[in-house]
Amino acid sequence: MDEASTQKARLVPNSPLIIFDFDGTVALGDGPVLAYARAAAASADEPERFLARVDAGLRPVAAAAAAQPIDAYDVIRVAAVEAGVAPDALSRAYLSSRALLGSAEAPVEAPVGLAAVAAALAAECVLVTNAPAIRIAETLTALGLGDAFTRIVTDAGKPAGLDRLLDEPGVAGRRVLAVGDIWRNDLEPAHRRGHDTALVGLWPDPAATPTFRAATLTDLLPRIEAWAAASVS
Repeated sequence: MDEASTQKARLVPNSPLIIFDFDGTVALGDGPVLAYARAAAASADEPERFLARVDAGLRPVAAAAAAQPIDAYDVIRVAAVEAGVAPDALSRAYLSSRALLGSAEAPVEAPVGLAAVAAALAAECVLVTNAPAIRIAETLTALGLGDAFTRIVTDAGKPAGLDRLLDEPGVAGRRVLAVGDIWRNDLEPAHRRGHDTALVGLWPDPAATPTFRAATLTDLLPRIEAWAAASVS
């Protein structure tokens, strides 16, 4: 678990804590996923068929089947298994795609309004992602979010990694809101402990019971602002 920190003078001890996921939550768009798919296709027996399978899988259905991929990255994992792409080749493809994160070959965008809201929230905002640290900081800066988070945890190993963070002495006793697009990784550990959760995105999960839910983080920003304000009143 790798970490980076910034300072925010406005925070007070035991201020409410908002834990944001990165891919699919703070960084939006299919650019990184498509870069990953292109890299993985090089190891597939039928690259064009592999890419077509990924393209079809990136449109989640409303009625979720038990075996449906949990997000766009999982679509590539499933397609890779079907295409005979070896796990080590898939890992190399993923790492090579992360080196392109935020570039013209793997573009992303921030949710509209997030930067302004994060700067004004009466809460500590941290970023916790299972992705490696590769180009995370550079991408956040390019998105106008370079100062949005007091702490950045990469290679977090969620869901277990989220449990570990919630067990930290500095977190115990604080109000927590977990925000992400994958229920079982980003939110369920917080929900299980009685914390609030906000689920974003269009990937269905029948097990999900979040406090808040919307298609995009922008749609949820008013509720997040209200949650933070109520948590310090």
